[in-house]
Amino acid sequence: MLLLGRRLKELRKNSKMTQKELGSAINVTKVSVCCYEKGTRVPSLETLIDISNLFKVNLDYLIGNDTYVVSDNNKLYGIKMSNEEIALIKELRKHNDIYMKLIDNPQRMLELIDKKIR
Repeated sequence: MLLLGRRLKELRKNSKMTQKELGSAINVTKVSVCCYEKGTRVPSLETLIDISNLFKVNLDYLIGNDTYVVSDNNKLYGIKMSNEEIALIKELRKHNDIYMKLIDNPQRMLELIDKKIR
C-alpha cells in the first residue's frame, strides 16, 4: 500500500491541503492520514471512496491498478499495473543481464536484493 500512500500525499499536496484538513474532509484524524501516507495503515473501503470522491480520481488509480496491460494482445491474459510498475519493468529491461536473472529465478534474485539492502 506504499503506492497508495505516495499517491494520497501527492494528491493532498497538489490540492494544497494539510493532513489535518484532509482528515477533516474525509472524517478521519490527522494521525490516520499520516499513517495512510506512510503505508503503516490501510484506509477502509468507505474512506478510500471518500478520498476518491474528494480528489475526483478513480479507486483503481489510488490503489495502483491504473493501467491495463494485455499479454499477447489477448484480454484474457491482461492484468492491471500501476504506471510506476511499468516504469520499473522498462528500466529493468535496459539492464539485460539483471533482467534475465530476474526472469530466470525471481525469488532468488529478490532474496539477494533484500539481503543486500538490509
